[in-house]
Amino acid sequence: MARFIWEAAFDRELGFSGRSRGEVERFGKALLSALLPARSGPLRRGVTKSSSYWSRFMATANANTKGARKKEVKKETGLGLTYKKHESFGEWYSEVVVNSEMIEYYDISGCYILRPWTMTIWEVLQTFFDAEIKKMNIKNAYFPLFVTENVLQKEKDHIEGFAPEVAWVTKSGESELEVPIAIRPTSETVMYPYFSKWIRGHRDLPLKLNQWCNVVRWEFSHPTPFIRSREFLWQEGHTAFATQAEADQEVLEILELYRKIYEEFLAIPVVKGRKSELEKFAGGYYTTSVEAFIPNTGRGIQGATSHCLGQNFAKMFQINFENEKGEKAMVWQNSWAYSTRTIGVMVMVHGDDKGLVLPPKVASVQVIVIPVPFKDANTDAIFSACSSTVQALREAGFRAEADLRDNYSPGWKYSHWEMKGVPLRIEIGPKDLANNQVRVVRRDNGAKSDIPMGNLVEKVKEILSSIQECLFNAAKQKRDACIKVVNTWDEFVAALNDKKMILAPWCDEEEVEKDVKARTKGELGAAKSLCTPFDQPRLPEGTQCFASGKPAKKWTYWGRSY
Repeated sequence: MARFIWEAAFDRELGFSGRSRGEVERFGKALLSALLPARSGPLRRGVTKSSSYWSRFMATANANTKGARKKEVKKETGLGLTYKKHESFGEWYSEVVVNSEMIEYYDISGCYILRPWTMTIWEVLQTFFDAEIKKMNIKNAYFPLFVTENVLQKEKDHIEGFAPEVAWVTKSGESELEVPIAIRPTSETVMYPYFSKWIRGHRDLPLKLNQWCNVVRWEFSHPTPFIRSREFLWQEGHTAFATQAEADQEVLEILELYRKIYEEFLAIPVVKGRKSELEKFAGGYYTTSVEAFIPNTGRGIQGATSHCLGQNFAKMFQINFENEKGEKAMVWQNSWAYSTRTIGVMVMVHGDDKGLVLPPKVASVQVIVIPVPFKDANTDAIFSACSSTVQALREAGFRAEADLRDNYSPGWKYSHWEMKGVPLRIEIGPKDLANNQVRVVRRDNGAKSDIPMGNLVEKVKEILSSIQECLFNAAKQKRDACIKVVNTWDEFVAALNDKKMILAPWCDEEEVEKDVKARTKGELGAAKSLCTPFDQPRLPEGTQCFASGKPAKKWTYWGRSY
């Protein structure tokens, strides 16, 4: 019953999107008193504006709420979060991504509607990355969504790695398909039969393609918006070279672009490194990644990966070429990808108890301008000043908007745009108008200051740059405070239980890593290697592996992960 009332009250068909929580609760009570006496059966979602129930509901609701709205409009915004980030992180996260209008839940579990507030962020990242790979002479293409079973199963290790996640089409209408068709979980096996067709000689190399698309990975029990979804958006690059040296070079060039996406756009610190043999891409030669960390949960998260596939797929799909000496050779291949997971990591790292906190470089709206008209103020002049301020900011290249809606109070608007994470708020009231100034409020730390209109563009540029830098520095400080260097198993277990990102000396043996997973398996999940950082601390002679006691070969990051 309560679930129906809440959903019905917010239903756009009933016109309640934008009502405060208090109003919804009062209207919900009115709905009960208006409708329950008239119905012998359970309530349904059939209450529409044209129904007699709607008329009765509105009559009772308006009577119950008349006068209450005036009394409570100043103190009640209805936009606050129910959960605190440090108390109930999972619930907080789910609430933020919905209330900030980033996603909407779909009626298929694990699938989500990406709303414009999300898509703008994705487009900003896409614009940057697409331009950079074009400088590397990588060209965009598009391959079909479907792949046949016999092709998918050609590379044994690859299909074993993805088999639990592959979704299959088995019917067309009411007819069973003679041969099931898989929906791509990734596109190596979709693309490489055609690489074999297109590559004949050394002049056909390198072949460097990228596609922007969606993929489907079905098998998991706990979907999380952006982080683990059954369908998600990504780019996937697939390249072929004559030599390993060329492939190795591109792997690192792409990884550096991924670092820039996280650190320079999303203001999230990451570690660049190499995955263990156990954690590398299925069927690949080696995998590099950028690894982020979520302090509130004590979990690492793989941000993006750049794989050298070696010649494994070339052998399976017979991607051969005649080299300059006239000899037959196999190509060296890479694949690399980042996805909409990046956006979820951003929400987790920067969000607070008011909602989203967006880095200015990716924010759909960087500056929101809000009129603050007091009693007897010249409202037209204030609104005009807001519009001209937005125009000046847009002409200077900022993404700015004015919230001139007259059916919401300034306080409600403050909370609304704070929830959506807009980096900078500009307020214009009678006093500001008289003094030819504006009041600016930062989303990241709440700092307020007054800026003369004559210096507006320069100051806004400075403030947005400061916000971007401060968000990164704050995130890095929190991340670094969670890094724990250990040398023994007991220290490792203590740090793991303390939700740390652990740097430990390791013997680099796969069986030892499997043993670490087995020994730490529990309700919170097992620990695993995150990556071996390229930036290696000095390893003193005689250092032993934290888990096996054997001679250590490298420093590796460990922890629980998403």
